[in-house]
Amino acid sequence: MLSRIAESLFWIGRYVERADDTARILDTHVQMLSEDPWAEEDLACRSLLTVMDHPVADDGSLVDRGMVLRLLAHDQVNPSSIAGSLVAARENARRAREIVSTELWECLNTTRNQVSGTIRLARPHEYFSWVRERAAIVAGLMDSATSRDATWHFMMLGRSIERADMTARLITTQTRLGHAGPGWTTLLRSCGAYESFLRAHSGLASDERAAGFLLLDRLFPRSVVYALENAEQCLRELEPVEGRHGVADEARRELGMVRTSLEYATLRDVLSDLPDAMERVQLACSRASDAIKARYFPSGAVTTWVGEAL
Repeated sequence: MLSRIAESLFWIGRYVERADDTARILDTHVQMLSEDPWAEEDLACRSLLTVMDHPVADDGSLVDRGMVLRLLAHDQVNPSSIAGSLVAARENARRAREIVSTELWECLNTTRNQVSGTIRLARPHEYFSWVRERAAIVAGLMDSATSRDATWHFMMLGRSIERADMTARLITTQTRLGHAGPGWTTLLRSCGAYESFLRAHSGLASDERAAGFLLLDRLFPRSVVYALENAEQCLRELEPVEGRHGVADEARRELGMVRTSLEYATLRDVLSDLPDAMERVQLACSRASDAIKARYFPSGAVTTWVGEAL
């Protein structure tokens, strides 16, 4: 497979997952601000933007949910926003058009057209629900219409790394805001994890168990450990030959080290150092992404998309 095709597949997985997870984080955040009239909106919005790598200057100006929605939901130029991620996913699908299925291409193309249309005028909750539905359709098409070859593994690798990173950011928002945050039950619901959590713990809910579920559960697809392990598995499938002196793949080493640091620590130790632990997860995902780029996408040229042309 050409490196440019592999890179596009990797970023399709990442961008769609980024749009999905950002929608979940913003939905939780906006709902919390709407339901709590005593919430410190400026503090909450600044904390969220910092977690999402959009720090704003502390110049005394008010940061409200409107600014957050403009930056993280509707900005089509910034690939870190929902709209920007969906546009970028479609552009990468066009770059790999000869590899992706027709159904997946049409879905991403339709999504990109719709995100530029009337859906941007919808209420926040309706917009976020639409994003989650489109991401679920993309995931279903990936699952049902893609052979389990390198095409599949690159898309799943991108999705898994992005999911681990974004779940870590979701948990960080709660740890930063504390009692002013949305609460662990709300975070579980935003990840679609609430029912699975209750079944796993026989209905005995607590904040500590909820945090542990999102961090360490080996069976729930959106937990940090599950996503990291899935990314490692994709890397093993892409290059199954092991070195004689340990893991030779730098990306696998980064992901494996942070995963084992979570798995083999006690839950109490992880929770006592939760912000730093989540920062280590994000750093490992960033380093793994850089290592994957150096290993599989070794192009010195920078691709710039201008409208519909390369």
